[in-house]
Amino acid sequence: MSSKPTIAFLSDFGTRDHYAGVMKGVVLSICPDAVLVDISHDLPAHDIPFAARELAATYKYFPAGTIFLVVVDPGVGSARRGIAADVGDWRFVAPDNGVLTGVFQEAPPKKVVELTERRYARPTVSRTFEGRDRFAPAAAFLARGIQLPALGRPVTDFVQVELVQPTFAEGTIEGAVVRIDRFGNVVTNIDRRLCEKLRPNSEPLAIEVGGQAIQHLVSTFSEIVSGEVGALFGSTDHLECVTQAASAAEVLGVDVGATVRVRRR
Repeated sequence: MSSKPTIAFLSDFGTRDHYAGVMKGVVLSICPDAVLVDISHDLPAHDIPFAARELAATYKYFPAGTIFLVVVDPGVGSARRGIAADVGDWRFVAPDNGVLTGVFQEAPPKKVVELTERRYARPTVSRTFEGRDRFAPAAAFLARGIQLPALGRPVTDFVQVELVQPTFAEGTIEGAVVRIDRFGNVVTNIDRRLCEKLRPNSEPLAIEVGGQAIQHLVSTFSEIVSGEVGALFGSTDHLECVTQAASAAEVLGVDVGATVRVRRR
């Protein structure tokens, strides 16, 4: 574990406004020794399932003891709760709206509490910016050594959202596009493990995205012929459609939600 506490930020605040920066200021005013890391502040606004997938794809790469401050919160100011969770090696502070679903599916929480103890929030909590006034202080106090139960009462009925999963039936995997990254790579919810189940002896695969056939499954970007779209398993080990120095999403004309089918040739 690092000698200094690490807090990693994930939000849909963007970087044009002051929101992400002021949360860091609140954290540092409480825990000046904290190491602050931005995972991203450019998540799609209000998209809880997207944020849940992004968090699940990243948290395991941080050192044990990291605290994740996750603020994608379309219900800010409502009756929805704020929570803190401990999954063993990592802790999380977030709204109770399902944004931790992907993490909880992989690492069931050992303890979850509601952020009810006012001494671990700012004196005045804005109805429109709880990230600054409630979540950031809670994360900072955890970084200072406050134990999770001190933040509030236990929660067992935390919210989870449905993250669409691929299906496997009659020799065909059916999934969906779940993300288009800034390079235009088309990321699906079908992982390598499921494809290997489909082709135990490394048989060729037929891949179709948005009704269009993808001709080649390759290992690296350099294997894709210029002007063509190929498929590979990306850094999260999920099937992606990519092309050389262009947007595969634009070439294919697909967006998030498009159907993906994989079968043996």
